[in-house]
Amino acid sequence: MKQRKWKSGLLALSIVGAMSLAACGNAGDSSSGGGKDGDKTVVDVFQFKVEFKDQFEKVAEQYEKENKNVDINITTVGGGEDYGAALRSKFASGNEPAIYNIGGPQDVEDWNDKLADLSDTKAAGAALEGTLAGATKDSKVLGLPYNQEGYGFIYNKAIFEKAGIDPASIKDYASLEKAAKDLDAKKDELGIEAVFALPGKETWVTGLHLSNTFLAPEFDNDVMKAYDAKDVTFKYGDAFKQILDLQNKYSVTPTVSLDYSKQMEELFSNSKVAIVQQGNWVYSTIAGIDEELANNNIGLMPIPVEGYADAKLPVGVPMYWGVNSNKDEKVVEASKEFIDWLYTSDAGKTAVIEDFKFVPAYEGYDSSKISDPLSKAVYDYSEKGETIGWVFMGYPTDWGQNKLGVEIQKYLSGKTTWDKLEKSVEKSWNADRNK
Repeated sequence: MKQRKWKSGLLALSIVGAMSLAACGNAGDSSSGGGKDGDKTVVDVFQFKVEFKDQFEKVAEQYEKENKNVDINITTVGGGEDYGAALRSKFASGNEPAIYNIGGPQDVEDWNDKLADLSDTKAAGAALEGTLAGATKDSKVLGLPYNQEGYGFIYNKAIFEKAGIDPASIKDYASLEKAAKDLDAKKDELGIEAVFALPGKETWVTGLHLSNTFLAPEFDNDVMKAYDAKDVTFKYGDAFKQILDLQNKYSVTPTVSLDYSKQMEELFSNSKVAIVQQGNWVYSTIAGIDEELANNNIGLMPIPVEGYADAKLPVGVPMYWGVNSNKDEKVVEASKEFIDWLYTSDAGKTAVIEDFKFVPAYEGYDSSKISDPLSKAVYDYSEKGETIGWVFMGYPTDWGQNKLGVEIQKYLSGKTTWDKLEKSVEKSWNADRNK
């Protein structure tokens, strides 16, 4: 999931008005994100996952060869860009995509009037138990899962081995702190700049993913409980602060200006740091820089939550495919057929596992073909039931990134205290949910 700045927000009245005018003026036009180009049906896809952009475009070309009457146009916005804001701008411009991405129940609510019912698709019928819950409303499936993803601390096995640290021994905060201190003491010997690379600039890393690790237990790992909750209490706030402080103390600095690109492409993939908080979606980034590292020297371990339970890996559906109900019926049907082909055809399933390196969210896949070590780790944790849910999909709109994530940036910069941070974001959650 580079995940990403994707959480869509509530649409302002002015934007809704612009969208309505644009939809009336452009419906069915190929330039509006899905229409007819001569005898072809044009399906414009606006998606966030930069990690599989090239592979996705190649698969779309394959689909076009098999379906001569369809053109699939793909636009990818993600990484350091705010996908949610970009999507809102895309709709407001009148250039509406046919297929786009939504998160969990909050996004479903926000985009409800622009989501086609996908209940009758083959993909919906093949989705694994529980994977449709976050995008189902009033018994209608309004989004189809991308895949399953998991995240935690990704570590460099070679560096750990050289430092004499067994990653299997890291079970709680105390053992993680000891490992960090040991690695820090041997930085010169290990040839690393720091133990961690904390990308404080990326509010999705801190405000969504890291926070989820400590808020999921508060909501019993249930995204709908988070979505329905009138308040957040930071029951495990002290544990959250511990992990954030540890990363910040032993990270390449300044953390508030460190982004995903520097974290993964410049530092971790070049063995300049030992540990990063990320998920299985980064495999292709690492492999593109150091294939030996990617295939033989990386591992994934959970982030410990002091006072909760044995460390568990957060695993969930990172995003769903939505189909724009504003589009012409032919475009809607062509969009459904493309997604069905992607996840249920032999060619599509091969691409999902072998090219995209996804952990499938659908039945009918051969799990032995999951090839990269990070995805294998996610699958193994899932098989053993050692996982927690992704409740950040149920946060109030933009709360994770624009409220909590921004407050974390202030905290990392020394501009606020942890106590003030908690009080501020508890207040903003409550205000949103008690309007």
